Amino acid sequence: MSDQVVHDPQTTPDEGPVERQHVRTRKWKLPITLGSITVLLALLFLFVPRGGIAVFRLAGGPSTIQLGDLSVPAMPAAYISLALLAALTAWTVVDSAAYRRTVIWVPIAFAAFGIFGFLAWAGADGLIPVVSLLSGALSLSVPLVLGGLGGVIGERVGVVNVAIEGQLLLGAFSAAVLSSITDNPFIGLLGAMVGGVLVALVLAVFSIKYVVEQVIVGVVLNVLVLGLTTFLYGIVLVPNELVLNRATRFPSWPIPVLSEIPVIGPVLFNQTFIVYFMYIAVGLVAWGLFRTRWGLRLRAVGEHPQAADTVGIKVNPTRFWNVTLGGAIAGAGGAYFTLVSVPQFGENMTAGLGFIALATVIFGQWHPIRAALAGLLFGFANQLQGLLVVLGTPIPSEFMLMLPYLVTILAVVGFVGGSRAPAGTGKPYIKN
Repeated sequence: MSDQVVHDPQTTPDEGPVERQHVRTRKWKLPITLGSITVLLALLFLFVPRGGIAVFRLAGGPSTIQLGDLSVPAMPAAYISLALLAALTAWTVVDSAAYRRTVIWVPIAFAAFGIFGFLAWAGADGLIPVVSLLSGALSLSVPLVLGGLGGVIGERVGVVNVAIEGQLLLGAFSAAVLSSITDNPFIGLLGAMVGGVLVALVLAVFSIKYVVEQVIVGVVLNVLVLGLTTFLYGIVLVPNELVLNRATRFPSWPIPVLSEIPVIGPVLFNQTFIVYFMYIAVGLVAWGLFRTRWGLRLRAVGEHPQAADTVGIKVNPTRFWNVTLGGAIAGAGGAYFTLVSVPQFGENMTAGLGFIALATVIFGQWHPIRAALAGLLFGFANQLQGLLVVLGTPIPSEFMLMLPYLVTILAVVGFVGGSRAPAGTGKPYIKN
């Protein structure tokens, strides 16, 4: 990172010419990250070549128009994608050298070409079901996206929500129990939201009212919920499994006409209700945060609570209720585990996804839509892990299990750049 001073001459009526100085900063984080990924893929393709034809199956789902398979030679496709990655990396280098901000489609195109080349290499003499891969990735991203939205709301209002893992886990537990009792997945979803609210209420009370360190409260809540759900699972759910731990799951609901679109239709519009709920939640939070009075007050409290207080906004009540709202949304993400994935609760079934959801908040730069896109990326990495095992790639299975977390680390370290959290995040407000 390097700086350049730019002189901006201006004039004023009384003082004559005034010269202001603006500092422009070179940011090399994106070029270094893209270059590192390009080098790693180049080493993989060169030292572990895989001959054969990779078949991308584009058909799938209820669409009446089914596309044929796309067959490509594995290594030529990998090398072509590698050349495109090198060109896009060079683009970012030129932009950084010229103090320009790289347009957003460059890293998006880099990700698309990189994934295509890697899948062509991994799928040599194999079949890659594109529709099921993308559809599964979208479904797996539900707890990450909804958990990330809860984190965005909490941090935008000034409270660090490290307890997303606990909200997801208690949400999954509550959804399983209530759906099993009522034989209704919608009641289970409401129960999951209540579970998330309970965890958020404890976080809000201790961090806002009693001014306890927010990160510590969040970590303790995660451990508490893990211990509580494990205890209840052993003494309540296991002895009464047929009654209390046989959840009724959401079925897939294809949307007429839209689900008939080839490839995109089955992926986006042949999903369960909770995926459609995710679409609505992302849209409403993004619109509300930047287009409504509620969002303006929320962001004011998170950025400058003292200034918000002077104009009549009640800082701590605003924080309290918005942290609770974030908990309800995150709890709904926990319902995915027992109302979509498997029809019963298991010990620690969230497996740390709440911490990846917290990473989506940082990667998404505290913006709901960007955080949702980050959740989709990590969901794709999770789904890709299973596909690579099926394809029999020479990558060790231990690395496959690491893949979602490795992508999380690379994304947060490499792409966040100079992003800044809301100024009031993590700082309790005590009115003088």
